[in-house]
Amino acid sequence: MVGSSHEALHRIFQKDPALLTRALQRVLHVPFPEPHEIAALNVDLTEIEPVERRVDTLLRAETDEGTYLLVVESQGKVDDRKRGSWPYYLSYLYEKYRCEPVLIVITQNSTTARWAAQPIRLGFPGWHSLTVRPLVLGPDNVPVITDERQAEQDVPLAVLSAMTHGRGPRAAPILESLATALKTIDPDSAAVFVQFVDSCLADSQAKQMWRDLMTAIQYFWRHPLAEQVREEGREQGLEEGREQGRAQAKAEMVLRVLEWRGIPVPEHVSERVIACDDPAQLERWAQRAVRATYAEDLFTEE
Repeated sequence: MVGSSHEALHRIFQKDPALLTRALQRVLHVPFPEPHEIAALNVDLTEIEPVERRVDTLLRAETDEGTYLLVVESQGKVDDRKRGSWPYYLSYLYEKYRCEPVLIVITQNSTTARWAAQPIRLGFPGWHSLTVRPLVLGPDNVPVITDERQAEQDVPLAVLSAMTHGRGPRAAPILESLATALKTIDPDSAAVFVQFVDSCLADSQAKQMWRDLMTAIQYFWRHPLAEQVREEGREQGLEEGREQGRAQAKAEMVLRVLEWRGIPVPEHVSERVIACDDPAQLERWAQRAVRATYAEDLFTEE
């Protein structure tokens, strides 16, 4: 028995499912395609078992124009399941908070960026019931920051640049400019940013260069990850004793920075650096190596 207009208004379509498509076509003039078959499904959408639905980062932004929920998703590869989960996230968040949700996808991969930027349209062609248009941050639109002054003006953006572009031939100038910029902010924030970049550098050579640069300015060693690297150094025989091992590691780091910057290292420079057992002197050389034009520039002030 039908007990209310609310129930009647939808149950009529259970009685005659084809009526719904005819109403779309004739009343709303929506060109819905003619169905071959219509089947009634269970209307209970309750989940008996808890289903984990978790976004990567969720921020609430208050603006003069209203409140927005910023849904940030980190995407490593193409995953068509997101075409279902992302609309769900936005609908759920709107229902829960009654704030406009904005989906932002960040990726290091150009192919993934192009895929993620494609609108998600649910419905039928010409009349979509729901359209989701992600905002995508990736290699094709995040700026490449290689200038120290530009990096200092916006250190978080420089960090994002390193996280997005920190591979291949562009890695060295990006990481070098960021290393300099980190010295202009408080050490605790710098240590956090260092870990973000370190985690995103998939290229082993770029990762090692980054760690060498951070050793030179001592921010890296404020982070717990430093213990892992020191352990790796011990396994590689870089510490043959506490002081001697530290000096040897710094000497190797000075030469690697020059090498990765494409600066030829004459034998007499290499020998002088390796022979040095003064950690303070090696640290000064490491800082000069970041900006040196020639290997001999390490010693210009001496």
